[in-house]
Amino acid sequence: MTKHSRLLLAALAVIVIAGLIIIPMNFNRYGLYILSQWAVMTIAAMGLNLTLGYAGQVSLAQGAFVGIGAYGAAILTTHGWPLISALGFVIVICFAVGWLLGYPALRVQHHYLAFVTLAFSTLAFLVFRNESWLTNGIYGISNIPRPEIFGFPTRKPLPFYYLCLGSLGLVTLAMWWLIRSPWGRAFMALRENPIRAQSLGIDTRRYTLMAFAIGSVLGGIAGVLYAPLTQYVDPVPFNLQLSLDLLMMVIVGGSGFMFGPFLGAMIAVLLPEWLRFAEGYYLMLYAAAVIVLLIYSPSGILGILDRYLSSRRTQAASALRAAAQSKLEAAQ
Repeated sequence: MTKHSRLLLAALAVIVIAGLIIIPMNFNRYGLYILSQWAVMTIAAMGLNLTLGYAGQVSLAQGAFVGIGAYGAAILTTHGWPLISALGFVIVICFAVGWLLGYPALRVQHHYLAFVTLAFSTLAFLVFRNESWLTNGIYGISNIPRPEIFGFPTRKPLPFYYLCLGSLGLVTLAMWWLIRSPWGRAFMALRENPIRAQSLGIDTRRYTLMAFAIGSVLGGIAGVLYAPLTQYVDPVPFNLQLSLDLLMMVIVGGSGFMFGPFLGAMIAVLLPEWLRFAEGYYLMLYAAAVIVLLIYSPSGILGILDRYLSSRRTQAASALRAAAQSKLEAAQ
């Protein structure tokens, strides 16, 4: 990437961040709720993107970890724990459970692994619904408090949106570092060819478990934010449909691309709202748009952009080679 391209990307990032901070100041309560939900779902999708897009491990359990985070935050904060303490507890639990869930990935692959994670997702949903002594069952947990951050309350929608946006920013920076670290390169090697990665000395067993564990932690962090966002938690949102929605976010945005989950979550959360002018047909339009996209580009939206940039780089390289050849011929 040239210096000019890096400057353009930096300028675009500054404009997007400024827009996400300034424009929502004029939004109503519902608009801020939708944007906060986008930030929360993006964090969860980033965790699945690490597991699926970078490490190549199929998972249908990400929604279950969002549920674990949400119930963990709801139970602890309604009993007087501060949200930051609940977050620490959820991170430990999700890391441990995600690490254990990664063990089947050492034995089975592809659709077999999908069935294993599907079974875990079903088990988690049944616990949320039936273990009333812990989760209050189908009645759910209400009156979940919103936290104070450095003495500033986030009870109103705009401050809580900024809390979700700031959390998304911190997670993004952490993921940016992780993907460019030796761990990130090991994850990508594991995805491309596990046998070759093992022959190069990469501990594929450990990195498979780490991919599940870290991805699960990001799902739990999203759940910790989801609980005070809705201020009510019940089992219904954490069924298999949530895991499928998160999987769609990753695939539509671009699996294996850093910012794929951002676009995927935007399409899954915001596009249905933008299509409400179509009244009863908006879900049909939404589904048709997703189908057309995946037919045209199975690698998602960022896959289209990546192919375009690759073709431009190829053309530029061909032009440079042709120019060098012409100069060489002229010199001879």
